[in-house]
Amino acid sequence: MENWIKVFESPMQVRAEIVKGVLEEHQIQAVVLNKKETVYQIFGQHEVLVQKDDVIAANNLIQNEITF
Repeated sequence: MENWIKVFESPMQVRAEIVKGVLEEHQIQAVVLNKKETVYQIFGQHEVLVQKDDVIAANNLIQNEITF
């Protein structure tokens, strides 16, 4: 996972999945990493990671294309 960089995080899984979907529509490979506490699902985040080479393009898309 050393070549993967976090570009987005949210406590809501649905938002992380939306970001992942938008990135993949623009041919940017993305994964959602669940860092929530497994017992109660109260604490933690869902992180969206992309390859190091795609960080700039991913950040531009997230800032300009996605609103919640």
